[in-house]
Amino acid sequence: SHRCGLAGGRQYSGGGGTYPAVSLTCPLPGVPQAVFAAAGGREQFETRMTVLENGLRVASQKKFGQFCTVGLLINSGSRHEAKYLSGIAHFLEKLAFSSTAKFGSKDEILLTLEKHGGICDCQASRDTIMYAVSADARGLDTVVNLLAEVALQPRLSDEEIEMTRMAIRFELEDLNMRPDPEPLLTEMIHAAAYRDNTVGLNRFCPVENTDKINREVLYSYLRNYYTPDRMVLAGVGIEHEQLVECAKKYLLGVEPVWGSRKTKDVDRSVAQYTGGIVKVEKDMSDVSLGPTPIPELTHIMIGLESCSFLEEDFIPFAVLNMMMGGGGSFSAGGPGKGMFTRLYLNVLNRHHWMYNATSYHHSYEDTGLLCIHASADPKQVREMVEIITREFILMAGAVGEVELERAKTQLKSMLMMNLESRPVIFEDVGRQVLATNTRKLPDELCALISQVKSADIKRVVTKMLHKKPAVAALGDLTDLPTYEHIQAALSSKDGRLPRMYRLFR
Repeated sequence: SHRCGLAGGRQYSGGGGTYPAVSLTCPLPGVPQAVFAAAGGREQFETRMTVLENGLRVASQKKFGQFCTVGLLINSGSRHEAKYLSGIAHFLEKLAFSSTAKFGSKDEILLTLEKHGGICDCQASRDTIMYAVSADARGLDTVVNLLAEVALQPRLSDEEIEMTRMAIRFELEDLNMRPDPEPLLTEMIHAAAYRDNTVGLNRFCPVENTDKINREVLYSYLRNYYTPDRMVLAGVGIEHEQLVECAKKYLLGVEPVWGSRKTKDVDRSVAQYTGGIVKVEKDMSDVSLGPTPIPELTHIMIGLESCSFLEEDFIPFAVLNMMMGGGGSFSAGGPGKGMFTRLYLNVLNRHHWMYNATSYHHSYEDTGLLCIHASADPKQVREMVEIITREFILMAGAVGEVELERAKTQLKSMLMMNLESRPVIFEDVGRQVLATNTRKLPDELCALISQVKSADIKRVVTKMLHKKPAVAALGDLTDLPTYEHIQAALSSKDGRLPRMYRLFR
């Protein structure tokens, strides 16, 4: 019965014929030879780029499927607001996909996209504003036309600006009431690390500025930063030549609504890391309501300057961040949840009173910041700070081979998993081309990750520990050590706070 052949036949449901009793290890008789998809040449996966006469870069990436993601990425964000009112990028994010010269309202834009099964989104960060659309690839002409309209011909009516003011005020209120203060702490740590310059400028519009930002202010900003040489039109899932043709049709030789007067106030400042502390005393007892409210916690974030994503040390820092990992005490752990990261093993598993210990790595074109965020009961603040500073010191110690390989494998796994998503590929293509005029493919990044040695981790950490710390503190700060004590602890061999502080606090 285990031999291949037509030795027996049986009836199968749905038909009257017989099916040969063939072993599962043998090919079925009479079935055509299967032709499997083979891994093609590297050129099929490379990101193609074309620079138009006006300086606009067009980048594309092939991807199988009926839908595409196309968008405009602009080298513009809150870091460029030094000479302006703070909050312009936040306003532009909220005003995106509103009425333009051709489209009378946001509803009209959404109906146009709906014909092609499309959705749209705009995200403003510290260094980039991104307008993106996912739609059927056959509607590419409409999509690029729409993106050009939204970016270069926004009407910015009084009614739209007033609605945006209301939306921003609501968002700011919501931000201060959230049980998870991570967005607020991220703002505070950047303000502490880069005081009053570039990426240290507030990403959210301050309440006092909401009434001051008007159409004239916005157009003045757009005139300086929405120029073709600061833009990338990126697309995933479309033919490059087709995207270039659409870019020439709608983005070449087009005069924006604010006119074509020469730019004069472009901020080209390089980030200046200062270090420092930002403290916000706040009653955290009422941040969550319900039958089982979250206990009142004090949140601390300590950061040190790392490096730009353009530097070679960026990959070792990314591996280090993965190695530290961490999360909340409510995480169940399990495969892929980072149970073996240092902040789980050394902090959350050993100190039951710690509610959270998570590592973050923020990287920009000219600087970077590696942070650890920790949360605990206000009475445990001193011990919490000591534990976190000790983890920074231990980064410079020995790195086990198993620990390092696990972090590298986890980083590669996360990278490849994220790049399964078409919108993520689009953002990766756009951001890399905007910053470097080229794109490193996933296999190149994986090769760089594989090359990281424990000596590389030790080298980057030693360099990082020589910098002044940046500290953000939120909640009941009665027992918070002074900035000088935290700095001294990071300079010590064991991360302990000075003895005088412990005796006389």
